[in-house]
Amino acid sequence: MAAKVLPFYQRKLKHYDQGYRSTQTRYVVQEYSASSSRTASSRSSASRVASTSQASRAQVGTKRHRTSVEDEQLEYTVPPFRTRSAAEQEEYQRRVVHFGNELASLEAEVHEAREATRQQVDKLAVQRMVEERMALERRIHEESMSRAPDFLVRLRSHTVWEKTPVRLFCTVEGYPSPIVKWFKDDVIIDQTSEPGKYRIESKYGVHSLLIYRCSIHDTAQYTAVATNVHGQASTNAAVIVKRYRGEEEPYHSVLLPVQLPMLPPIAYTKIDIDFMEAFDVTFGSEGETLTLICKMIISPNLANLQPDAQWFRDDVRIRESKWAEIKYGAGVARLTLTHLNKDDEGLYSLRMVTKGGVTEHRAYIFVRDAAATVVGAPGAPMDIKIHDANKDYVIVSWKPPNTTSESPVIGYFVDRCEVGTENWIQCNDSPVKICKYPVHGLFEGRSYSFRVRAVNKSGISRPSRVSEAVAALDPADLERLQVIHLERGKQIVIYQDDLEGDVKIPGPPTNVHVSETSKTFVVLSWDPPSPRGREPLTYFVEKCMVGSGNWQRVNTQIPVRSPRYAVFDLAEGKSYQFRVLSANKHGMSEPSEATQPIQAQEVYGQALSSGIPSAPGRILATRNTKTSVVVQWDPPKQAEGLIGYYIDSSLVGSNKWESCNHKPVKYTRFVVHGLTTGQKYIFRVKAVNDVGFSENSQESTAILVHAALSGGIPHTSPSSPYGITLLDCDGKSMTLGWKHPRFSGGASVNAYYIDQREASQLRWKETNIEAITERIYKVENLQEGSIYEFLIRAANVTGLGMSSETSEHFKCEAWSMPEPGPTYDLTFSEIRNTSLVIQWKAPVYSGSSPVSGYYVDICEAGKEEWTTVNNKATSHRYLKVTNLEEAKPYVFRVRAVNAAGSGKASEVSEPIFVQERPGTKEISSGVDEEGNIYLTFECQEMTDISEFVWCKSYEEVTDFTRVSIETSGDKSKIIFKCPDKEDLGTYSVAVTDTEGVSASYVLEEKELEKLMALSHEIRNPLIPLKTELSYEIFERGQVRFWLQAEKLSSAANYRFIINDLEVSNSESHKIKCDHSTGIIEMVMDKFTAHSEGTYTVQIQDGKAKNQSSLVLIGDVFKAALEEAEFQRREYLRKQGPHFLEYIFWHVEEDCTVMLVCKVANVKKESMFHWYKDNVQIIPEEPVNLQNGTCKLPICQFSKKDQGIYKATIADDRGQDISIFDVSGAVFEDIINGISRVAGSTASELKIQCTPEGIRLQCSMKYYTEEMRTLWYHKESKISSSEKMRVGGTTEMVWLQICEPTDREKGKYTIEILDGKQSYKRTIDLSGQAYADAYAEFQRLKQAAFAEKNRGKVIGGLPDVVTIMENKTLSLTCTVCGDPAPEVVWYKNDKEIELNDHFVVSLEQGKYASLTIKGVSTEDSGKYGINVRNKYGGETVDVTVSVYKYGEEMPPPKLGQMPKPTPAPAPAPAPAAKTAAKQPEPPRMGRAGRR
Repeated sequence: MAAKVLPFYQRKLKHYDQGYRSTQTRYVVQEYSASSSRTASSRSSASRVASTSQASRAQVGTKRHRTSVEDEQLEYTVPPFRTRSAAEQEEYQRRVVHFGNELASLEAEVHEAREATRQQVDKLAVQRMVEERMALERRIHEESMSRAPDFLVRLRSHTVWEKTPVRLFCTVEGYPSPIVKWFKDDVIIDQTSEPGKYRIESKYGVHSLLIYRCSIHDTAQYTAVATNVHGQASTNAAVIVKRYRGEEEPYHSVLLPVQLPMLPPIAYTKIDIDFMEAFDVTFGSEGETLTLICKMIISPNLANLQPDAQWFRDDVRIRESKWAEIKYGAGVARLTLTHLNKDDEGLYSLRMVTKGGVTEHRAYIFVRDAAATVVGAPGAPMDIKIHDANKDYVIVSWKPPNTTSESPVIGYFVDRCEVGTENWIQCNDSPVKICKYPVHGLFEGRSYSFRVRAVNKSGISRPSRVSEAVAALDPADLERLQVIHLERGKQIVIYQDDLEGDVKIPGPPTNVHVSETSKTFVVLSWDPPSPRGREPLTYFVEKCMVGSGNWQRVNTQIPVRSPRYAVFDLAEGKSYQFRVLSANKHGMSEPSEATQPIQAQEVYGQALSSGIPSAPGRILATRNTKTSVVVQWDPPKQAEGLIGYYIDSSLVGSNKWESCNHKPVKYTRFVVHGLTTGQKYIFRVKAVNDVGFSENSQESTAILVHAALSGGIPHTSPSSPYGITLLDCDGKSMTLGWKHPRFSGGASVNAYYIDQREASQLRWKETNIEAITERIYKVENLQEGSIYEFLIRAANVTGLGMSSETSEHFKCEAWSMPEPGPTYDLTFSEIRNTSLVIQWKAPVYSGSSPVSGYYVDICEAGKEEWTTVNNKATSHRYLKVTNLEEAKPYVFRVRAVNAAGSGKASEVSEPIFVQERPGTKEISSGVDEEGNIYLTFECQEMTDISEFVWCKSYEEVTDFTRVSIETSGDKSKIIFKCPDKEDLGTYSVAVTDTEGVSASYVLEEKELEKLMALSHEIRNPLIPLKTELSYEIFERGQVRFWLQAEKLSSAANYRFIINDLEVSNSESHKIKCDHSTGIIEMVMDKFTAHSEGTYTVQIQDGKAKNQSSLVLIGDVFKAALEEAEFQRREYLRKQGPHFLEYIFWHVEEDCTVMLVCKVANVKKESMFHWYKDNVQIIPEEPVNLQNGTCKLPICQFSKKDQGIYKATIADDRGQDISIFDVSGAVFEDIINGISRVAGSTASELKIQCTPEGIRLQCSMKYYTEEMRTLWYHKESKISSSEKMRVGGTTEMVWLQICEPTDREKGKYTIEILDGKQSYKRTIDLSGQAYADAYAEFQRLKQAAFAEKNRGKVIGGLPDVVTIMENKTLSLTCTVCGDPAPEVVWYKNDKEIELNDHFVVSLEQGKYASLTIKGVSTEDSGKYGINVRNKYGGETVDVTVSVYKYGEEMPPPKLGQMPKPTPAPAPAPAPAAKTAAKQPEPPRMGRAGRR
């Protein structure tokens, strides 16, 4: 029988593909087909047997019975209108039976064939469907089913007897299938370590751990950790193994009438959790990483009973994800928000869950917008949600961002991205104005993520956080999913569609209605037709304006596959009707029923005129803490679809609004944090829904940010006292002590009330009627030997607070021990990173002798190892504990000591977390303007009832004969009236009604002496001087004596004294004072030899005095006098043309040495000249005196340029001379300057081969032999020799390696020194570089030898010869070569045949001649001589021109001389004598040295 089912994957993922099939579907279908075939065969055989039997029974008149429906339909009945005789009727019946038997047999055969054919067709169809959906299944598994592990059934704790087994179960799901590992007290369980001890099983997602024969050591916390690629999850449970009492056996024989022992009831241990360090209100920005940390003390800390740390945001449990990482261990809980987003803003709470209850800590986390990519763009939307997912359609909703200084949001863009890709596609072309948008065009079976961006007139915001992935699937397919149960427990999952094969054209959709509406679109929803057939359905939507009767197709381009569709582009204010048609490949249905008239309007248009909520009502701001304010408001009157509220704040007078929350809050009360103490703020609120923002509410009344009376605590009465301690007992009374309430309720605690009862009674009775003002009280009229309990309540002006916890049982029994009783009232102050101060009160019961000292014990919280801090008992009732570990909690106790020994310890203190508070300040010392010595302290955490309590040696200062205390606002100081050694000691201050704000200061003798000296200076003031009396000399030789005071009033008096004689203001001694700057000066016009002595200035300004003296005697005076005379001479010199700067030199970039001097006070007639060794030099470029700079360039500077250079300038006003000696050290400096420029620009060493050897050369701007250059071979210095020759040109320096051998291989370095640094260039002459260079050297050497010894024509032949006809021409030249060359003469490039006309001769092997006898015009032409030996040769050509007698001789044509050696040029004609000229001085400059 078919039944609807809901598989496990659809229970967790509502959007999962309903086409899921089991991985064994193909096998099940085949088995089902085979079984159906066997059943059909047996059924057909039975039909044939039944028909035969019925035929025989029909013959004897029995009633026939058919087993099949078809047989029953084939029974024949005699029509009533026919009448036959008995014989005819019998014959007729016989024939009918015979015909019926044959027809039944034929019909059975046809039915069998049809059944077989239908089964075969169905089998093929099912197989094809299974194959298609199996492929879809795999893809859906990867895209939509992928998820982190999640425990459906978690581990449960067990308590078992020793030597009995226990099994732990858990069920986990996830895709891919998680791997589960088991841990015992955080140590992984290894089955091989203890064979037979453990058994781990895993089947169908159920995982188990079996522990055989448990022992006491198996008591632990067991954890199962499930892991796959998407994450990790864990569950834990405690196993407690109990041991039987005595020798009792765990099991008894079933034959003995003995019952098993009953397990005792489980009593849960109360676990106390104290948060020592917890996260506070935190501010972050989008994109940042934020970690919330809570450190706690767990008591008792049992390894197998650890609390469960649960994190919540706005009371919603936070799970591990890519946005949140949760860790807990070693008493520290951490929540890391890996990438902050405004979605993360909210009230965070950590709940530590134990069997005994929950301990919780809360704080608000604010997340600001990240910096906009475009200035003025809005913040990103948040809280992206997906609704109504279907095959090709979803609805996306979001929350809008707040805008304060930005322009309003005008719309939103929705983007989608297919899971597994990074391709984001914008869904809407124009911004959508409301916070909801239907998205069409999705592909069935694919998963998508969405994000939203806000738009205003400035630009587009950053994208929101990506939504959770959702699959495009039709949830209605669940209703059509059925399971057919087969034999042997097998089943097949099919669609209802597969059973509706006979349906061709579908019916019309039903229940067409509007599910979403807005001003721009409406969303239609409907139910698919039923039945709808096996073929896929598509839908077409039509609309009609009411009253027109004209139906128009809406989705003409894209058919709709989901029973949802959003209709856009509707006319505003018009009403429409809609209907839907369904279609498949066989045809289209009839239209559905039309909807009621629908008008496109805002979501909440019926309630609100514009769809947005109205403005919130009255707003009230009240004080909370020193940095926060509580804002409350009335909800808006019209609040349809309200999402929440945004609160804005503004400093009074600034008119600049800032957002207080960045995510809408749903309540009408909000605590605004992050405000500045002492500033006034105003607030406003606006409501928001899907359509937009309301108007701003009215502004609140300005409020001053300051701590409220109650310090921000909800109640104003004090909290309960604690730490009730028995201090003394005499048998009839008890003395009790207790600690101050942790919270005073905003007002001072002024009374305590005690209740008491005997431990055996239930009723409490009042101990005191009148208020107790101290925290110690003696309870009278008690019965000796009875046991009592006590409760204490504190009270302030508001009323009575909560009662304390019931004290311990105190027995009324007189104390008689010789040791002292316990100390009490332990308080802690000055808590810093490594130290604190503990104080206590003396014991009430001192024992048999007086208390002589105290010991302080310390223990790290959670441990039991106590250590005594002070090895020697301290006589004080305070102790500074140092060398503590930062960020660790400690507990303390104090023991009093007398002659009998150490007494009972005090109650253990509450855990103290050793860490300095942020912003902690210390006491500072100083002296005020009146000379009073003081200590001051500032506290910014003051409340209205806070007070400064000053102490000396940790005893409150009550005697004000030596000190006074002044307090103003958040500052207080203690002033010493007559400070002396009695005031030395430790001073401390504590601020009441704060979280332990305190500090101390040790006033030592040296510090007091410094303060007293400063006080004396203030009470007996000196005029402070910026500058003592000093002098300076002016350019005319005048001397100015001056000093400068820090500050002078207009009534200040002063006088100058020289050698004990006061000097008054006069022409020779000009004295003046500038009161604004505090400068007093005297200018002496003439400073002579009689001016030697002591100079003093005395100043008085009211009560303040000062003086300053200057002694000018001996060498100091002589130096001042010499300087004055020099300045006087310089002044006279500068009255005419003079040198502003004397000659100096510098080297330019091209290594030219430039001599430069600067002149001043010149005019047009001034004359300037350069001289070298008293010989005038005329520069190439004339000197331009108007620019004040004169230059003399010296190119290619060398030794010859040494000498004395002089520059003169003169006119009618006078003359000035500058002399510069270029020699010695100056010459060396110039050479070094040239080396610096040349060395810094020198090229790398290069290899140049020559016939003599290998040359290493370095090019530079200029080189001279005076430059210091060093050559190195393998770090060894090279000296110039025949083998290694060093040389150079003006642009290059080289090292010639003559006839190189293998010894010359290696690294060569040239070092150019400039006196301060060196410049090195290196080359490696070895390996292939040496081989190539050596080969080139050999080639050049051979070529040079051949060039030297080849045949050459040395000279003697002209280029052109002109001769008259019939003359004899002799061409003679000198040739050389070794060996002697061969000589061949040519005419017109053809060898001359020797005869009587052409005669050739070679005399002495070097004089070759060609004689042409009786020349004629035919002998004109080009003649050449070729000289050659085995090394080569050359050819020299001569042009011969023959002319006839009587013709004009052609002019000679001058050409080039033979190539080997140019013919000597003809001597020039002697020049005409010119008039004698006067000798000119040498010219200097760049061109003059070329």
